[in-house]
Amino acid sequence: MNLSQLSFTTDLDENIARMKQIFAHDDTFICRVVQGRGTPALRAALFFFDGMVNNEIINESIVKPISLWTGAPMPMDAVIDEVLHVNDCPFDPGVDKLFAAFLYGDTILFVDGDSRPAVLNTKGFVRRGPDEPDNEKVLRGPREGFTEAFMGNLSLIRRRLRTPQLCFEFLQAGSVSHTTVCVCYLDGIADTDVLAEVKRRVAAIPLDAVLDANYLSEIIRDNRASPFPTAGATERPDIVAAKLLEGRVALIVDGTPVALTLPHILQEAFQANDDYYISYLYTNLTRWLRILGFFLTLTLPAAYVSLLTWHQEMIPTRLLFSVAAARQGVPFSTFAEAVGTLAVFEILKEAGTRTPDTIGQALSIVGGLVLGQAAVEARFVSAPMVIVIAFSGVTALIVPKLRTAALVYRFFLLVCAAVLGLYGVLLGLGGILAHLCRLRSCGVPYLTNLLSGEARSRDDVVLRFPWFAMQPDHRFLAGRRGVRR
Repeated sequence: MNLSQLSFTTDLDENIARMKQIFAHDDTFICRVVQGRGTPALRAALFFFDGMVNNEIINESIVKPISLWTGAPMPMDAVIDEVLHVNDCPFDPGVDKLFAAFLYGDTILFVDGDSRPAVLNTKGFVRRGPDEPDNEKVLRGPREGFTEAFMGNLSLIRRRLRTPQLCFEFLQAGSVSHTTVCVCYLDGIADTDVLAEVKRRVAAIPLDAVLDANYLSEIIRDNRASPFPTAGATERPDIVAAKLLEGRVALIVDGTPVALTLPHILQEAFQANDDYYISYLYTNLTRWLRILGFFLTLTLPAAYVSLLTWHQEMIPTRLLFSVAAARQGVPFSTFAEAVGTLAVFEILKEAGTRTPDTIGQALSIVGGLVLGQAAVEARFVSAPMVIVIAFSGVTALIVPKLRTAALVYRFFLLVCAAVLGLYGVLLGLGGILAHLCRLRSCGVPYLTNLLSGEARSRDDVVLRFPWFAMQPDHRFLAGRRGVRR
């Protein structure tokens, strides 16, 4: 049945029959008829889904007041004003909005003699607490994280930004799921062009259902085929609040704890969650380690392969003899050895990630030690190769936001090293840099503040300046007065 063409009448029994026909195959659909004590009596019908509502609200604020009403029947607006004890109950909202709210846990109310339905706020489905996200733990700072509860996530942001400039605009995504997406921004701080572009992209999503924030991310982000993320993702409300203060736009998707932030640039990948809650001296040291670690995870296996394959004269003699002795008896070329070892390392990491926590860590550690030692003793791989690949894999964990890019370009540089040696590695790095220069995020250059020549902020790039030295008016998006995080 096409719900947009559905209409209701003043006959309560006929409205009940229509609702039961629509949800005839849904056993969670509940219809409750209530009658007052007057003569003639006020008759009403409630419709809701079992497990989606707060039964106490229905019993105490709706059913009880109607059943105790001793007056005559009244139209819907009078029932809302004089009988019900519900704080949010708009009536006759339109069929589309009516069923969107109904399917999300609200209750529909009809009274006899009035064709206008009312939507009563009775949501009461199970939700978990705002615990700290496992993927974004901090040494110091707030411990709250987003959950799957949509309005609860918005309240976590509102608590941190208590200003009328904070705006929440709701959009619908998914022609079947009708998932609510909230566009969050600070009026007067967010760039109007970026905001309009984000709304346009969300409104144009062609999917039937949006069940997670990644559904949105893969469609609305720039350069969809790039392994570098051009849309930020976080489960922490304090991070979203900080991004909004910088002029970005956040997307909160109903049913998922992940929030998206746009625009997203490269320097954000090297910023940790607690960089702003601990000493700036320690922050600067660890930030440089992250940058160095990402460079090493890309280049170390490729440099090792190129030196052993093409440039043995560049290796110190004693080190060359040691590596040659370790490789004696290995039946594979250096390139094949590196690719195979990297593949096994990724398999072990994925197995540890997908295995339940009780045995996942043990599987990764024990599996890596046992397989690595057995492979070296069996002369399948050499010990130096295991060391290089293990170090490369560990450094990739320092920058989790660039995990996909590290994996893709590590193999890409390995191929370049096998073909042209160090010259190939340099050419490959040049290609990666050229790709980064072409990337945009909602029109903002991906290398803003780094190589693009467009400086939006210099006090929080490779170094985090102390709070007393930060420029309060120098925001990420230029052209408007704002505040730095």
